[in-house]
Amino acid sequence: MPSAYSKGFSIFAAMEETPLREVLAEGYKVCIGSEALVVLGDLIRTYEKAGRKVAVLADSNSRKHCLPYMEKTVGVSFKDRIIEIPAGEEFKNIGTCEAIWNELNDMGCDRRSVLINLGGGVVGDMGGFAACTFKRGISFIQVPTTLLSQVDASVGGKLGIDLHHLKNLIGVFGQPEGVFADAHFLDTLDDRQKISGFAEMIKHGLIADHDYYDELTRTSPLSLGDAHVHIARSVAIKNKVVLEDPLEKGLRKILNFGHTIGHAVESWSLVNDVEHLLHGEAIAIGMICEAHLSLKTGLSIEELENITSYIKGVYPAYPLQKIPVEDVVAIMAHDKKNTSGKISFSLLRKIGQCGYDDFCERADVEAALAYYTEHMQP
Repeated sequence: MPSAYSKGFSIFAAMEETPLREVLAEGYKVCIGSEALVVLGDLIRTYEKAGRKVAVLADSNSRKHCLPYMEKTVGVSFKDRIIEIPAGEEFKNIGTCEAIWNELNDMGCDRRSVLINLGGGVVGDMGGFAACTFKRGISFIQVPTTLLSQVDASVGGKLGIDLHHLKNLIGVFGQPEGVFADAHFLDTLDDRQKISGFAEMIKHGLIADHDYYDELTRTSPLSLGDAHVHIARSVAIKNKVVLEDPLEKGLRKILNFGHTIGHAVESWSLVNDVEHLLHGEAIAIGMICEAHLSLKTGLSIEELENITSYIKGVYPAYPLQKIPVEDVVAIMAHDKKNTSGKISFSLLRKIGQCGYDDFCERADVEAALAYYTEHMQP
């Protein structure tokens, strides 16, 4: 069994107030704070002076609610250099990528061009993938506008699209030229989106930092205080893991805690629910189920009850019993982390410590799903 990851992270706990925080990732910086877009503006002007074309990818939501603020803050108007795509996970597919590639080509973008991805996780994942595959690769920048994308999706270089509602089955690893996160964008989100993004923050605490998890249990996702401090702390946790294992050969797999079952439930919901689950909502379900599985790898009953009670207080119950178990198992069978036909999980050893390459039987999964249904009832 690979060794569990047990180091804690507290590097931002006592950081003084500052309009800009920088985290050095794999060959690029993550700029977090109210001055992040000012730095981006300087970078854009450097590109333009060098004759590099800069385009912006946005979905219908981020173009309306976020683009005006970005243009004002960076001091650049993009006018006819905007590519707009429909908003929603259901459009994260090869058809939308083809539309992006056509727009880039029609704009006359060459291999020196830069694509700025302005939006949430879907825009960042798909825009990065489209950039990495257009003309064998152009540069891209992430400007995440949702809590989920600011604390997790924009960092780490995982890029991809869904295949027939199977999450992120087609993708590449590719690093941006920079990530620029401004919590001002969070004001454009409704409460449901904020709570969804909070799930990835909970995950970061559960897998790597008990103190951070405890802090989050005393924090409302709708009132983060100095949001930049929380964003920076989550980014620091994810970034440290990614730097040690950029291509997910081992340690990076711990970032998938809650995602094996969570992605399966999310995929089923996308096809079958009129109002489908958001990513974070599905991951919250997955974290309860996989915390139950973690009883096999060292998590105590008391810790399981703690996690369940806390998540229950943040996220509404989902009627998980309506999903046939065989559907969940069938979707999980396509998970990228699987080995030799065995479904692989990343499970907790205790709160703040996670392992990976843990294999469970169907009966274990059924018990975890039943646990969720039993304990999430009002």
